[in-house]
Amino acid sequence: MTFFDELVNENITGVAYKNINIKKSVLSYFANTGNSTIAELCKELGLSAPKINNIFTDLIEDGLVKAYGKVDSTGGRRPKIYGLVPESAFFIGVDIKQDHINIGASDLQKNIIKLLDNQPFLLTNEKESLQKLCKLIKSFIKELNVPKDKILGIGVNLSGRINYATGYSYSFFHFDEEPLSKIMEREIGYKTFLENDSRAMAFGEFNSGIVKDEKNVLYLNLDYGLGMGIMINSQLYYGKSGFAGEFGHIPIFENEIICRCGKKGCLETEASGWALVRMFKERLRNGSSSLIRTEIDDIDLNAIIDAANNDDTLAIELIAEVGSNLGRGIALLINVFNPELILMGGILSSTGEYLRLPIKSAINKYSLSLVHADTQLKTSKLGERAGVIGACLLVRNRLLALH
Repeated sequence: MTFFDELVNENITGVAYKNINIKKSVLSYFANTGNSTIAELCKELGLSAPKINNIFTDLIEDGLVKAYGKVDSTGGRRPKIYGLVPESAFFIGVDIKQDHINIGASDLQKNIIKLLDNQPFLLTNEKESLQKLCKLIKSFIKELNVPKDKILGIGVNLSGRINYATGYSYSFFHFDEEPLSKIMEREIGYKTFLENDSRAMAFGEFNSGIVKDEKNVLYLNLDYGLGMGIMINSQLYYGKSGFAGEFGHIPIFENEIICRCGKKGCLETEASGWALVRMFKERLRNGSSSLIRTEIDDIDLNAIIDAANNDDTLAIELIAEVGSNLGRGIALLINVFNPELILMGGILSSTGEYLRLPIKSAINKYSLSLVHADTQLKTSKLGERAGVIGACLLVRNRLLALH
């Protein structure tokens, strides 16, 4: 019985169960720390050399671990150094945006081996949209040049309310009583995990992006809507029902604009991509001018951002207004969480200083100076790749129970 067979076997008890947990600890150590010697593992895990040797024998036979030569030594026998076999397992990550998807595959050592970004896809709460999504994923897997039996699972990121533990989506594709993860799993043929897109992006940035030593980090997904991933003590924070991070629905404004959630006054109504598009169209209809020559009804967020980057005065002005509104919400987060780092990602973050400067000004105005003084504000390093990387890593960690 291989390690993967043991993982899904619910009848394993006693010594075999204990050995499975040791194997997980060894794999977790390699995944997070890198290659090491048996002596280093013994010290880290508190186990004897014979026990580690026995575990290694199994993991090497399963093709998960191999020797990578010997350590340089000034005297005596040079110990062997061991590590993961990257190509022994693969994971698929799917990051769903409003008008496209990004999809990629990683190996066991979290290397992205293939990435397709900006694949056309329209996210709507309809069965046809779900069918198209499954078709795109199956097409990607078919063209992936790896043994299909080594693909262990798929991570799918969706916006809105996702309960990753149960596999239910409450914002999109909630047509049946059965969990969406199970529906997709049956359609695609691989174990499938759902995750909120902002949370997966936060995890990607935390593990492979700009985050270094910070342990308390807020990731803001500034897209058409507003989302947030929360890392506390280096762990994702989910809340009681798995819905923590609904940053866009803080009731911060006194307005009569109905949010997509059905309520009024949400931050998202004045400080999001949706808000920017609405404001831009309203200004054009009221006589303002712009470099954009598209019909007003056809203008989207990408067009406005492109216009701003080409010195369009109206676009720059409205992005600054959105940034100021957004800064009020971020100031609230700083006062509540006192985080070490706030990371900004999503399409709006690509506007650079046009958005960042009014955000910083609003933070200075609305947050407590002693609180925000120790909070860094940075822009995502991974950009559009953050969600795919996060999805792949979360699937890997959950399937192999890595920490």
